[in-house]
Amino acid sequence: MDSFKAFFKLPRTIYILFAARIINSIGSFVYPLLTILLTAKLGFSNEVAGRIITIAISVGGIGMLLGGRLADRIGRKKILVLSSLLGAIAFIICAFMGTSRDIVYIIIAGNFFSIAQWPTVNAMVTDTTTKETRQSAFSLLYLGTNIGVAVGPLLAGFLINSHLKLFFLLDAITTIVSLIPVIIFVKDTLPSKEAIESIGEKDTERAEKGTVFRALLKRPILLIFTFVSVIYSLIYAQYTFGIPLFVNDIFGNTNGPKIYGTLMSVNAVQVILMTLFIIGFTKRIKPIINISIAGLLFAFGFGMLYFSKYLYLFVISTVTWTLGEIVLTVNSNVFIANNSPITHRGRFNAVISFIQESGFALAPLLTGIFMAHLGIKNIWPIIFGLSVIGALMMFFLFVAEKARNKKESTT
Repeated sequence: MDSFKAFFKLPRTIYILFAARIINSIGSFVYPLLTILLTAKLGFSNEVAGRIITIAISVGGIGMLLGGRLADRIGRKKILVLSSLLGAIAFIICAFMGTSRDIVYIIIAGNFFSIAQWPTVNAMVTDTTTKETRQSAFSLLYLGTNIGVAVGPLLAGFLINSHLKLFFLLDAITTIVSLIPVIIFVKDTLPSKEAIESIGEKDTERAEKGTVFRALLKRPILLIFTFVSVIYSLIYAQYTFGIPLFVNDIFGNTNGPKIYGTLMSVNAVQVILMTLFIIGFTKRIKPIINISIAGLLFAFGFGMLYFSKYLYLFVISTVTWTLGEIVLTVNSNVFIANNSPITHRGRFNAVISFIQESGFALAPLLTGIFMAHLGIKNIWPIIFGLSVIGALMMFFLFVAEKARNKKESTT
């Protein structure tokens, strides 16, 4: 019960962001089904689609870096609202382009603006919470995402085949509507000079001077964690690229999008039903150990797809890797927040996410190449091996963190 009570003791800003996240995620149509849009609707090959998605993610990463920098300089709220609006406008333009391949350029531009708001939201959560309440806060926003995603991809799977204009318009409209409570009720959370000066010298959130890279180099464990997370991103990205292509290969282009949408809804419903329990169960375990466990869940969840030919096996696979997703997402955000300087929260979230997302960006490209040479089915043993390697590396990082904490406690 204590894990449930923690969700009712958070700042008002968190609840408003939670409501906005639900609304926005309900209409999150385009990016979850981008692979299917590029291949089934626009006629690109798997390899070319992989290159396009890699470019879109890379451009979005540049937007994220800019968003994080601006969030630390001019405020979180302004960047959140402006970048989200510009992303919505891009999808409105897409709605009237039909199946023209030129739509790819607008989607990429939209991704630049949409992803720019990511570090601002994480910085706002960190600004308004403490180390004791952050896991609950990040869990709530993660829960909000999946409440919306439980509906969004399922509806998108049906719209993409026969109502492409509505597919884009609903994504844009829900984004705009989600901003209304933020504009009205949320104040900017950029830390004041007094808040910055109140952080002690031995605190992992202590203020830093200089560039974000210099500040990150002073936190070697967080830096190593960031690069190991690239492996996790490459693995997790298969839910947006490898799985939809594999589902289409097994069930065909007509049923594939519907089944993929169903699997994504299974994923979201599971998150809704199990997040509170899993967070409560793992709360006393170090975040880095939880992340190592997530790697093992990825190994079994994605690895078993090699043997999957029937829908029920895809469902079991989804349930397994979703457990890993829950544990990974919440604990990764908490670990980053607890080790980021108060003066660089927006930039740390942006730079760390940018490095992590390089795995997400490379995944479509590398997966597309492997599929072209080895076949779709044979990527899953590779993903299994990478998952195990990632889990072991996170465990070794825990050992290093434990040694660091012991050393600091004796000085």
